[in-house]
Amino acid sequence: MPDLILESTITCPECGHQKSELMPTDYCQWFYECESCHYVLKPLPGDCCVFCSYGTVKCPPIQKGSSCCGKGV
Repeated sequence: MPDLILESTITCPECGHQKSELMPTDYCQWFYECESCHYVLKPLPGDCCVFCSYGTVKCPPIQKGSSCCGKGV
């Protein structure tokens, strides 16, 4: 199994601001506030977290091939 990638770049759908973030490995991040425009990102329908919806890399549970943890923040 390949190593997990723990860094993902999130792109805000409102203003296009991008920021690299370290993904949590022990919970799903359901909300993320853009530091530029303060828009609160939420997962798109069918996605488990903001990294799966707006990041360049899917969250660690999805990378492992399992379902996301579903605990939220």
